[in-house]
Amino acid sequence: MIEPALEAPASAVGVRTAGPRGPLTGPLSPDAPDPLALLDLFGDGFVRDPYPWLDTLRAQAPVHHDPRTGLWLISRHRDIRRVLLDPAAFRPDNAQQAVTRLPMAVLRVLARAGFQLPPALANNGAPSHSGLRRVVTRFFNAQRVAAAVPVIERIAGELIAATRAHIDAHGESDLFAAFAQVLPCRVLMELLGIEDVDPAMLIRWSDASLELFWGRPTPDRQLELAELVGEFHQWLSATVRGGAAAPDSFVGALARHRLPDGTPLDPRTAVSACFFVFIAGQSTTGQLIATALRRALADPVPWPVLAQGAGLAEAWVEEVLRREPPVTTWRRVTARRVALGGAELPAGAELLLMLQGSGSDPEVFAEPERMCPYRPNIRHHLAFGAGRHRCPGASLARTEAAVALRAAARGLPEVRPAEGDGEQPMLGLLSFRAPLRVTVVGK
Repeated sequence: MIEPALEAPASAVGVRTAGPRGPLTGPLSPDAPDPLALLDLFGDGFVRDPYPWLDTLRAQAPVHHDPRTGLWLISRHRDIRRVLLDPAAFRPDNAQQAVTRLPMAVLRVLARAGFQLPPALANNGAPSHSGLRRVVTRFFNAQRVAAAVPVIERIAGELIAATRAHIDAHGESDLFAAFAQVLPCRVLMELLGIEDVDPAMLIRWSDASLELFWGRPTPDRQLELAELVGEFHQWLSATVRGGAAAPDSFVGALARHRLPDGTPLDPRTAVSACFFVFIAGQSTTGQLIATALRRALADPVPWPVLAQGAGLAEAWVEEVLRREPPVTTWRRVTARRVALGGAELPAGAELLLMLQGSGSDPEVFAEPERMCPYRPNIRHHLAFGAGRHRCPGASLARTEAAVALRAAARGLPEVRPAEGDGEQPMLGLLSFRAPLRVTVVGK
């Protein structure tokens, strides 16, 4: 379940942290202060340009204890992949714990809403995980995604037409708010048979959940977010328990699901599965689309030909996933004492897998700072994880982002980034990063 953050653990004996090189300063003397002591995973400098920090972590401190969060930062591709592929040694139990401690006032708000999320998918290391995952995968497998392409294209076309009209009337538009954020929400609602909620409300609930559990909000902001998260949970509970879901819908499939011992899936776990799927299925995909749009618009080569080039949109999306994925990190906890990256970690060590940094590992990707669609080994990135907890919605996210790029390039061929677009706000949560505005102007 999602839980309050725990106190940061003390540094384990014998674990290497930073080496003698900093992200911005070059070589240092052996007695110089540790430059990684300045690292703040929520700071504006890291959010806007994490790559110097990630490069230093990977090269000099591949297993680094971050005193601000109490997490062990794992930054090399090979180490992250090993963790993801060994769920017995590296358990997912902490994957959805709140990063920032939830004060009692916030816990009371959530309790009044009946908020409770038992392990279901991303944080479930129990035998029940595989069966639940199969239910989800059936709704997001390659065959269903291929059948959904006309739905995605229709919704994308409607949104781009409205954006085109707004640009004609006002000279500019925000592609994040008007297009990237809305498209995956509306697609998900159609695919899962959700009709009794406004897309804007579902987006607001999802964004509030991400900020409350993966952000560093102030206590007052936590209270505001908790009210929205409570509303989200109550709506999910009513949807799951209402009994009105069609048998062939996602909620209907969960209602029919049986656990390994033959007992029906309890409603609380069904709500937990829905909570995860609804957030991952629309918020993170919207973040991917926003980043792909911003990257493509800033490059004079891809944008004019994205609508015509066979497979170029798909290749561009894959390269964005490698270099700048929306899910930047994920968490694991050691089940026992274990050696990793040349260090010894104790049982119970909480790990933060730096997925974004792994996509720029020069041991795997040549010239990682360059955007190179059609890299021969591009699918070696870890943006969707690996192993038994690999994202079941990967095919849908890839397809939606590629369709979105083509629709935008086809419908808005002459737009360009607004002046100062690079300085616009960024979402900077522990595990999620994306532009919060993609402002474009017409000719």
